Parts: sequence; C-alpha cells; structure tokens
Amino acid sequence: MIYGILVMWGVFSIVFILFAVLPVNSAIMTMGQRSDVSSEEAVKKDLGLDLPLGIRYVNFCNDFLPISFHNASNPESVFYLHPDKYQAKPLFYFGKEQVCVVKTPYLGRSYQSKRPVLEMLNEAFPKTALLALLSIVFAIMVGMVIGILCAVFKDSWFDRLAIIFSVTGMALPSFFAAILFAWIFAFLLADYTGLNMFGSLYTVSDFGDGEYLDLKNLILPAFTLGIRPLATVVQLMRNSVLEVMSQNYVQTAFAKGLSFFNVVRKHVVKNALNPVVTAISGWLAGMMAGAVYVEYIFDYKGVGVMIVNGLEKYDFPVVMGSLLYISIILIFINIIVDIIYGFLDPRAKIQ
Repeated sequence: MIYGILVMWGVFSIVFILFAVLPVNSAIMTMGQRSDVSSEEAVKKDLGLDLPLGIRYVNFCNDFLPISFHNASNPESVFYLHPDKYQAKPLFYFGKEQVCVVKTPYLGRSYQSKRPVLEMLNEAFPKTALLALLSIVFAIMVGMVIGILCAVFKDSWFDRLAIIFSVTGMALPSFFAAILFAWIFAFLLADYTGLNMFGSLYTVSDFGDGEYLDLKNLILPAFTLGIRPLATVVQLMRNSVLEVMSQNYVQTAFAKGLSFFNVVRKHVVKNALNPVVTAISGWLAGMMAGAVYVEYIFDYKGVGVMIVNGLEKYDFPVVMGSLLYISIILIFINIIVDIIYGFLDPRAKIQ
C-alpha cells in the first residue's frame, strides 16, 4: 500500500508538471477568443494561474487530497478553502483560523462546461468500467478455455489455428480493429446482426421519451476491446498449463489413477492461473488506454470520449482529472491482485 501511495504521488506530480509547462493560455481557453487583458488577468487569478509554480503545486495537492489544511479567513492564503469547490467537514482547528478538513477530492472545473470534473467523471466512468469489465470477462472466460484445449491437444490443427489467432490479435491495434469490426458487423452484415456503428450505453428515444438502456451498443466495443487480452490469455494459459502438466505432482496424480478431467480441474488450472492474473492486472491499464480509441470510434460516451474532447479543446482540468481518476483505480486493482496471489499461491503470502 505504501508502494501504491508513492506511485500515485509520482503520477500526480508528473501530470501536474506536464500540463503546467504546456504553452497554452488557459484563461483564453476559458473565456474564448474575445477577451481583454483585464478580464484575462481576472480569470488567471480566479484559477490560481497567477501564482508561482510551487504554490500552484501545493494548492493542487491540497485540492486533491481527502484531508487538507486551510486558512478559512484569508482569501490570499495558499490554503484557502473555496466554498464553491467542495463540501468540507472540519476535523480540528489550529488556533482560530487554521483548520484541518476532510473533503471530497477536488479536480477542478471544466474550462468549457464549467462543471466540476469529478461530477463529469462519476457520470462517464461507470460506462467505461462496464465496457472494460465485459471485455476482460470475455477475454478470461474464452481465453482460458481455448488455452487449456490448446495445451491438451498440443500440436493439433486447433492448437496451430489458436496460435495464429493469438499472434494476429496481439498485433492488431485497437483503433484499426474498431474500424474493421464496425465496417464488417455494423455495415456489411448489419441486416443480420442488427448492430449499430455508433451508439452509447444510453440512447435518446426517437419519440422524445428520454433516454433508454441500449445494451446491444456494448457488443462491438466490448468485443473489439477484448481481442488483444483474449489473445494474451490464450498464449499464457497454454504455456502455463503445459509447464504445470510436466511437474512431478501432476504425474503423481495420474499415477494414482485420477481421471484426466479431475487432474486438470483440481491440480493444473489453479496452479496455472498466476501468469494469467498478472497479465490481466496489467491489461486493465492497457484497456483503459485502448478504450480511448474504441469509445471515440464507436461514439460510446465514456471517459475515453471525455479525454479526446478535452485534448481537442485544451480543457486541461478534464484531461488531468481523468488521468488521476484512472490511475487511482489501477493502483487499487494492483493491490487487490497482490492479495489474490496469496490465495492462488501460498508461497506469495506475507508471513
């Protein structure tokens, strides 16, 4: 957990420095092209862009952390608590003015929509999370079955065909796969599949009845996003099962008269899962990156579309908030994966 906190601090610092040095006038991006000097200076002051870089970094940390320190009476203070930023609950006071508060992390407001970034992410992320979850479940379930069959029927036509598929799947870029599958299944075969080339999780009704849940718009994005991890799981599961089946305890299980199915189910699969779990935890980060392309091509309104739109419009709070939001989730996932190792392999437990 300490390692995860250090990684989060590193990501946080790099994101801040990266966007701090970009030669873009954020005040003009907020006001539009028709702005005067006095208005521009007022916006810079309101956004804190007129402060030195070090103080801006401290303010950024103070806004981001769930527990922070503020001077509730001095608007010019570095630790000034803006009432429009977040709901804060005082923990304790240092004298009459300094206060330690617990609050919701503040990721800023969008330059374009003026909405809090955290609110926008809370709306968009469940759609991306559902897409990534379906993709990874598809990759794990199908990939494990194909990988086990490849190991059992080693060097057969099925094994060779699966290896060709795995190599092709790992080499296929997400954005190209998205365009290809959209063209094949939602254009050429649209009469048979009934799938749409574009569409989000919620679709606006043609009759003006509001939005409704349209789950079929998940099929193509989830399938496209799951192709590369599926190919990886097939290869890893095949190699891992072959390695485990050559171990002495597996040969002993066969010698005791256990059936092939029981040996594979009880002894082989569980011990072959460690490389797959490692790969899946790493692929979650890759799927977040791939989701940017896939969501944008299929017009699936998730975090990926938010990031692309934020980059196009120089809406830095949206992009920075999205990166930090995703980073926190991935760090938590990695911690959970370390815990899962302890269940799969007792040797990995901390004594």
